[in-house]
Amino acid sequence: MVTAATFLQLGVSGLTSGATYALIALGFITIYRASNILNLAQGDFVMLGGMLTVTGMSRLGLPYPLAAAVAVMGTGLIGLLAERLVIHPIRNKPLIISIMATIGISMTLSGSALLLFGTSPRTLPPLAPAGAVSLGGGVSVSSQALAVLLVCLLLLAAFHAFSSRTWSGKAMEAAATDRLGADLVGISRSVSRMQAFFISAALGAVAGVLITPLYFMQYNAGALLGLKGFAAAVIGGWGSYAGAVLGGLVLGVVESLSLAVIPAGYKDAVAFVALLAILAVRSKGLLGSRALEEARK
Repeated sequence: MVTAATFLQLGVSGLTSGATYALIALGFITIYRASNILNLAQGDFVMLGGMLTVTGMSRLGLPYPLAAAVAVMGTGLIGLLAERLVIHPIRNKPLIISIMATIGISMTLSGSALLLFGTSPRTLPPLAPAGAVSLGGGVSVSSQALAVLLVCLLLLAAFHAFSSRTWSGKAMEAAATDRLGADLVGISRSVSRMQAFFISAALGAVAGVLITPLYFMQYNAGALLGLKGFAAAVIGGWGSYAGAVLGGLVLGVVESLSLAVIPAGYKDAVAFVALLAILAVRSKGLLGSRALEEARK
C-alpha cells in the first residue's frame, strides 16, 4: 500500500526532473516568441550539453565546472550557427519549411553525436556530495537532487531578470510581441532571433549538464527530452514563460507520482497522457496565455 509519505517523497523527487523540463520548455518558448518557429532540435541541445561536458572531462582533462561552461557556451554557439546557416536564409518561407529545417538540424546534431561520441551511454559525477536532507515526516531529498533543483531555480530567476530588466531582453521581447513597433524604433529582429537561438541552446545545454548525473545520456536522448520539454510548454500555456516553468514542474511531479501506481517502464508515456488530459479540459494550457496570438500579429 502506498503511504502519504511515499507520495510526498515522489512529489519532491519529481520537482528535480520538472525543473530541467522547465529549462527545455523555456528554450522552445524563447525561440518561438522571437521567430515564430517551433524548434524541434531543442532536445538535441540538451543532449549536446551533457555529452560535451563528459567529453571535456574525459578527453581534454578539464575540471568539471570548466567542462560544463565550455559545453554550455559551445552548444549556444552551435545554436547560433544553426540560426545563421539554416533558419535565417528561410526566414520568409512558410512555417512548415522552418519546421522541416529544424528537423534537419536535429538529425544532423544526433548523427554527428553518434560519430563523435559513439553509442555508449555516458554519465557525469554528482554535483553535490552524497547524502540527503530530511524534510520531516519521513520525506527526504538527496543532496544531488537538491543541487539540481537549486541551480535550475537560480537559472529560471536569472532568465526572468534578463527578459524583464535588461535592454537586450526587453528588445527581444519587443521584437516578439510587436514586430512593426520594433522595426519602427530600430530593434533588429534578426539580432533578436540570433539571441533567442543562442539562449535557448545554452538553456538546453544547462539542462543536459544537470540531468546527466541523474540519468545516462547518449546520442539519441534528445528526441525524448525534446518531446517532454514541448509537452511541458504546451501544458503550461504555449507562448508563456511562466507557463513553461509551471508546465515543467507539473510534468515532473506527475511523472514521478505515476511510479506509485504504474510500472517504471511506462513513465515516459505519462507526459503525453498528461498533455492530452490537460488540453481536453483547458485547451490553452494551465495559464492560458495569449502570447501565441500576439506573436502572430
